[in-house]
Amino acid sequence: MSRFDRRLSGTPAQRGARGKAKGAMSVQKALEWAFGVEKAQLELPEPSDPERAHRSGFGLEYVLMQRAALGCNVDGGQHKMGDYTHPDAEVIAATVAGLPDSLGGKRMAIRVTELARAGLTPDWMPGAKPRCVPVELKRNKHGDRAKTVVVGTERIRVRGPTPRGKWKTVEILACPVTFSPHPEQIDSARNAYDDWWQALGWVRDGVIAGGMLREVEVMGVMPKVKPWEPR
Repeated sequence: MSRFDRRLSGTPAQRGARGKAKGAMSVQKALEWAFGVEKAQLELPEPSDPERAHRSGFGLEYVLMQRAALGCNVDGGQHKMGDYTHPDAEVIAATVAGLPDSLGGKRMAIRVTELARAGLTPDWMPGAKPRCVPVELKRNKHGDRAKTVVVGTERIRVRGPTPRGKWKTVEILACPVTFSPHPEQIDSARNAYDDWWQALGWVRDGVIAGGMLREVEVMGVMPKVKPWEPR
């Protein structure tokens, strides 16, 4: 645990006594602190009427309004069972809960929370390159060999007891191959990373614009936008 994590993990009285001091961190570190250290809970808002259900997400203003009472209710809510949760962590969690549908909505909010709680970055398959490999291998005393399948037959003339030889039908064998990892698998992993990156950008902009954080200062620093591209 860093010095800043220890500072924010003190008692409510200790945190209040420190007043205006702020700790600067990236949005990814802020999420990991909120969900991993402070154990903030993701409370996804439910639409209260049909009109809201058709909107493209729950606006950040709506979410932050629901948290406006944090100054007098900072004991963590129904999920914390009396354990203190820093109000800044609650604000960050509320912002994540407001991710719009255009950025993945509730599904992405849960994904961002799970990764932050585990202190992980989405696996974008670093260094992955498709390789042509056999679909199936078979093993014998000589080692592993590619499994073949019959794809047709052919008649050939072979030498025999007569000068003209004789005709024989032989099987034509082929080795089915595939690409591993498949290019679509790599693309999917990197698209998922890009979606996560955009969601973090929205959360960063939201908490900065909301101006409700007391001790945490979220900086503009973001994870690498496309770490698989050469620089």
